[in-house]
Amino acid sequence: MKSPYRILLLASAAFAQVAFGQVAVGQVTLNSVRIGAKDTPALAKFYQSAFGMQEVNRINVPAGPEIFVNFGTTADAAKANKSEPIVIMHRDSDDVKDPIPHLILNVTDMAATVTAIKSAGGSMAGDPRPFGNTGMVIGIAIDPAGNRVELIQRP
Repeated sequence: MKSPYRILLLASAAFAQVAFGQVAVGQVTLNSVRIGAKDTPALAKFYQSAFGMQEVNRINVPAGPEIFVNFGTTADAAKANKSEPIVIMHRDSDDVKDPIPHLILNVTDMAATVTAIKSAGGSMAGDPRPFGNTGMVIGIAIDPAGNRVELIQRP
């Protein structure tokens, strides 16, 4: 039986080939990744504590602030970072039932990252484990708002 992670990765790769295969290179790029939380400022603090991200923008909307975070040791460093940000928008409930949509982050030290996630108020869906014979280790974290975060440590 194939690992659910392998099936998910293969399905994602196939979708990307179909969805973006007809588009000329350079016409489409990733803008950002959006997740939701009932308390967006609290979740932004989790991403700062667990992953070293900083707030780079905030849009105040009636439902609650939409907060953009990116990697950087300071807010200025995060604003200068050319990586795409994570956008945290308000949602009415943190009762997330769908396990498929999730962030995917590369990590260099899985054990240290898991410790930081737990210290910041997140949890793990299980122990990180090797991904086949690739040398990669994959873990699934869950942030305090119920969003899933796949962690990939490459050899």
